[in-house]
Amino acid sequence: MLATFIQHILLVIIILFLSMLAGQLKIAYPVVLCLAGLVLSTVHVLPTIAINPEMILLIFMPPLLYEAAWYTSWKDLWRWRRVILSFAFLIVIMTAGVVALVSTAIIPGFTLALGFLLGGIVSPPDAVSATSILKYVKVPKAIASILEGESLMNDASSLIVVRFALLAITTGQFVFSQAAVSFVIVIVMGVLIGLLIALVYYTVHRWLPTTTQVDIVLTLTAPYVMYITAETFHGSGVLAVVAGGLFLSARSHKFLSNRSRIAGADVWATLGFILNGLVFMLIGLELPVIIKELGTSSVWEAIKYGLIITLVLIVGRILSTLGTSVFTTFISRYIRTANSRPGWKGPLIIGWAGMRGVVSLAAALSIPVYMDNKGHLFPQRNLILFITFTVILLTLVIQGLTLPTLIRWINPPDDDHALPKVDQERKVRKKLLHESMRFLDEEHQEALASNSAVKKMREELEELHLLTSGKEGTKEEKEEYLTISLRLIDYQREVLNDLNKDYATDHEVIRKFHELLDVEEEKLRLQFDIG
Repeated sequence: MLATFIQHILLVIIILFLSMLAGQLKIAYPVVLCLAGLVLSTVHVLPTIAINPEMILLIFMPPLLYEAAWYTSWKDLWRWRRVILSFAFLIVIMTAGVVALVSTAIIPGFTLALGFLLGGIVSPPDAVSATSILKYVKVPKAIASILEGESLMNDASSLIVVRFALLAITTGQFVFSQAAVSFVIVIVMGVLIGLLIALVYYTVHRWLPTTTQVDIVLTLTAPYVMYITAETFHGSGVLAVVAGGLFLSARSHKFLSNRSRIAGADVWATLGFILNGLVFMLIGLELPVIIKELGTSSVWEAIKYGLIITLVLIVGRILSTLGTSVFTTFISRYIRTANSRPGWKGPLIIGWAGMRGVVSLAAALSIPVYMDNKGHLFPQRNLILFITFTVILLTLVIQGLTLPTLIRWINPPDDDHALPKVDQERKVRKKLLHESMRFLDEEHQEALASNSAVKKMREELEELHLLTSGKEGTKEEKEEYLTISLRLIDYQREVLNDLNKDYATDHEVIRKFHELLDVEEEKLRLQFDIG
């Protein structure tokens, strides 16, 4: 037990160092972790890690989906809803169908049901891979929004395809009309259950005397409750988590305190980073294990199948995105669309950003080893796993490493003509300061005249407005102001540390003032556009 615990701690430490290396090299960390896992597995630095297929989806999927939903813009999701829904459902189902037809044609003994199972597993692109790459290169906001929104929805549709394919394989029965009705029921049930549980959590947060720690623990349990409840009632657990996460995220300012939001953001960022890191490392670590268990299929045959399926996925996605662009241009003559002329540059980037990752791995590993209680092995399980791992590796390495170069070469136009983030932040900050002064002038005139503290507040807002907008003080004076302010905060921290040596001073009091100084420093850095 102790040895296993130490091995997992070692694995986490390796992930941390590799992530830092990826940051220095400006390469998306999923690519580095995946390749590193493959190398580590061949040199036997780490022992073989056994994964319980029944637990993989339950452990990884709910929190990762919940975090993605929490930080997804509902505004952008609604704006690009037609494109996102077409990618998330229509194109995923079409991709699964194409993979099913190709795999049954090239793989001996592969049934159509097994083909749809493989297609459902490898059809959804991974948002983590794409977004971690896009942060190193400038890309129009519309493209990033579509990729993020698509990743939320396509996970649900692909896993529903996987569910029905598994049912057809294990029971030997599949009726299209029944499957179509069940597909709709699964979607509706998942969304309704997710919203219902989200409403319960909203009520608990809003009306019960929760603390910061209680709030954070509640947010950690929410995705699991949504997922397990929906799956128990035969709904889509993925859609339940997505719907519930979007609902709560849009209302978080109403039921979470400022401390809960600040602390919760750090907790979730850390949890998401570790879970994603573990999954991408497992991709590399598990591949040699899968190779040993291929059985009757030779490694070279399996590699050939993996290469063909990968090529089908890459070409199919690019054709789908370009086809969607053509269809959007045509249909915009009759209905209003967010972009009536998307062209070819944006769709090509979206098509090339179709790296596979977490969802495909989790879905593949969730295939049961046995079909029933009688000990009958699941047919072609290890071959499906090998093809899935090959697809993930190839798309991560080939598309992941070349996507930044493709974006720079294409240089897509930003149809929204959005300001750079720094300018947007400056604009928002200026608006906040201006409206704050107006609020005090109009709503608290008497206090301004009689209360010296409120009057001082108004003067400080005005001075900050003049200083940060460039209307007062030279560049050198502002830099000196910032330098002295930061040095003053560091000195105040030293004073707090000295006070903490006194046994009569409670450590919790000192810690609280340290947190206030941290917030004050962050405000200064944001106000003066520095990291």
